[in-house]
Amino acid sequence: MQEWKDKEGRSLFERLAENASARKWIILAGIGGIALIFLSSLFQGQPAESGQAAPAVAESSAAEYAQSLQQQLESLIAQIDGAGQAQVLVTLERSAQQVYATEETKSARTGESSQEDERQSSYLVVRAADGSEQALKVTEVQPTVKGVVIVCPGGGDPAVAERITQAVTTALDISSARVCVVKAK
Repeated sequence: MQEWKDKEGRSLFERLAENASARKWIILAGIGGIALIFLSSLFQGQPAESGQAAPAVAESSAAEYAQSLQQQLESLIAQIDGAGQAQVLVTLERSAQQVYATEETKSARTGESSQEDERQSSYLVVRAADGSEQALKVTEVQPTVKGVVIVCPGGGDPAVAERITQAVTTALDISSARVCVVKAK
């Protein structure tokens, strides 16, 4: 790095340090910077006053997830030639499951004649800006599909029923044994 030196060999910083008015400006700029950092920490927790709202994080329940799958499948099946308007029922094995970060500690005790291993597991806790504490969520596992029943006018035709079964098994990544297609009245 090239330093700026005057004829006497003094660097720019040495000249500024010797000048009283320059030192005052540097000190004032430093104090101003510290004040800005302090003020920014005061306003950190307040939402921005913009025209756009922050995106809301929506966690869906198992019932909402099943309802969403049913609507998507009804729309998909209606597009299959010969199927007609379908009604779909989706059953789930369990509700959504949250996976939290854990910390495991292991200690070993050795006695005169035996050795004992002790393990202790605890959740990692995160403290929010407002002081509240909550466990650190790593991921959310969506419920798995237990079965699908499809009732449609074309369900009586084996070729249509096969196309519907293939579409549903592919869309949900389940076996065909979990899909039942029947003809509507």
